[in-house]
Amino acid sequence: MAASYPKKEKLKSKKLIDQMFTEGQSISAFPLRLVYFQTTFDNNVVAKTGVSVSKRNFKTAVDRNRIKRLLRESYRLNKADFFNNLTTQHAFMILYIGKDKPKFAQVETKMKHLFEKFLDKISE
Repeated sequence: MAASYPKKEKLKSKKLIDQMFTEGQSISAFPLRLVYFQTTFDNNVVAKTGVSVSKRNFKTAVDRNRIKRLLRESYRLNKADFFNNLTTQHAFMILYIGKDKPKFAQVETKMKHLFEKFLDKISE
């Protein structure tokens, strides 16, 4: 899995997002929460991922967009290390649930911790 985040790996289906939040499971590593759902995709991708930041905690779009960029970049850099050996297809939504603006180093360490928790949970 390359260190890229192409369009085919982005989660855009409204039906799938709604289904993920009703039937999916979640893992938290504060200030991040990962909601995941095992599914199948038409194209040959292992995971489709979306990111979200609450408008309640960050009123300005500038702050929300900055945090979403940090989340996407951290995901892009770390996904190859964790998802190369994944055999089933999953849909992910990464939510930022903190109230403070994060630095990239903090987001990256928490993202790694979140992915480790996810792999432990699905390997059970």
